[in-house]
Amino acid sequence: MEKHFPLTTVGALAVNSHGQVLIVKTTKWRGTWGVPGGKVEWGETLEAAVKREFREEVGLELTDVRFGLLQEAVLDSQFVREAHFIMVNYYAFSKGETITPNEEIEEWAWVTPQRATEYPLNTYTHVLILDYLQKQIDKLYHNKVQEQC
Repeated sequence: MEKHFPLTTVGALAVNSHGQVLIVKTTKWRGTWGVPGGKVEWGETLEAAVKREFREEVGLELTDVRFGLLQEAVLDSQFVREAHFIMVNYYAFSKGETITPNEEIEEWAWVTPQRATEYPLNTYTHVLILDYLQKQIDKLYHNKVQEQC
């Protein structure tokens, strides 16, 4: 019997200079929206993989790549085929906003993080955006506390 192992994947919630995030509808997630990303290649670092995936899928260069969170998808019916993923999610900045989509990208939108949650997101992207919003709120709260000290 052949053994199967989880695939390591990367993705990023890219933010532009207007504070908008990029979400995409792909052929991989059964009609739901997500973030660009894909599999890590052998010998490739996680950060190099997420930068490469963005160049390949949407033609954008990422900077200020920061770890976001780790998620796991085990045989999830949202994905187009049976798979087990270890998903390493990042937050990153993109100076560019012009998308050059590859064949996987059906639609895309630059929207505020709050507006993104109104799209039919896959559950993993929804969690990523909520985490981003929470961290933004925590940052604002921390700044308010510092001002009062």
